[in-house]
Amino acid sequence: MSSRTTRALALASAAVVASTALAACGSNEDDNTAAGTSGTAAEAKTINLGYFPNITHAPALVGVNKGLFKEALGSATTLETKTFNAGPAAIEALLSGAIDATYIGPNPAINGWSTSKGTALKIIAGSTSGGAGLVVKEGINSAADLKGKKIATPQLGNTQDVALRAWLKENGLNADTTGGGDVSVLPQDNATAIQAFAQGTIDGAWVPEPNYSKLILESKAKVLVDEKTLWPNQEFVTTHLIVSQKFLKEYPGTVKKLLQGHINAVKYIKDNSADAQTAANAQIESLTGKPLKAEILTAAFANLKFTYDPIASSLYTSAQHAEEVGLLKTVDLKGIYDLGPLNELLKADGQPEVSDAAAS
Repeated sequence: MSSRTTRALALASAAVVASTALAACGSNEDDNTAAGTSGTAAEAKTINLGYFPNITHAPALVGVNKGLFKEALGSATTLETKTFNAGPAAIEALLSGAIDATYIGPNPAINGWSTSKGTALKIIAGSTSGGAGLVVKEGINSAADLKGKKIATPQLGNTQDVALRAWLKENGLNADTTGGGDVSVLPQDNATAIQAFAQGTIDGAWVPEPNYSKLILESKAKVLVDEKTLWPNQEFVTTHLIVSQKFLKEYPGTVKKLLQGHINAVKYIKDNSADAQTAANAQIESLTGKPLKAEILTAAFANLKFTYDPIASSLYTSAQHAEEVGLLKTVDLKGIYDLGPLNELLKADGQPEVSDAAAS
């Protein structure tokens, strides 16, 4: 990806238009009356936070399980949570006012920005980097070996789907949106892909953790592409934290406290890895009824980096890749980030500030 990355990192304005229609912006004004005064101290009575029961959302899992968000929010604001299994559903909830903030992947955030013409959301912090790639069956050792093969991705146009198609294009292979071309790309949910690989009906999959590790450890898949090796400093955004612009404008004090809870959760993971893994898995079990196996949990955590940095340059690059493979149109991403509150907290804590620049 080096030539592609160098070219794309300069394009700070490149982005995406969602292929799916999303709901228009809404409001939960009646249920969220300010508990404090207006201005920077304004706080909401309730904040509705979304996240996924997935290890790539570990800061949310740990923050909820260990009570770190509630502690940061204090008695003025009640934390309500809602979980999602896919980015489009979380964005629809944010746009309709059903939630105020959510942990989410890069492409759904760009889709929401595009759909609302830059009025619906802001990215306010990074959360997770890495933890995705292409795993395949034995006998596939290069891109050329993929010709005529079937490869799964989680969803048409999602972050991993775009990554696969861009990588195939760079390696001289094409794949259309109906499963045709040199490589048959078959978007399907992760559980289906894992079963299909075990049954031999697909030849590989470009997936995020923990499914990446599941395929390796349970189905003997081999790594063809570890996605982090394609990026500068081996870092790219997997999950970040977004908030509705309406909520941010009305309750900046609450947003700042939410960010403090997020910072505390990331710190907790870094300082207490074993206990953080246990807490994240306990939260997954409480939400889904099924915890991750110990070996998969350990492998997935080792393949992920939890960070406040949104790794903005990778967002712009991913958007450009989506455009290059013909899935998405262009939109100006200027203003999608608001890292001011996060940087205030990081500076006060003696930590380095983060950037929304297209390239470092």
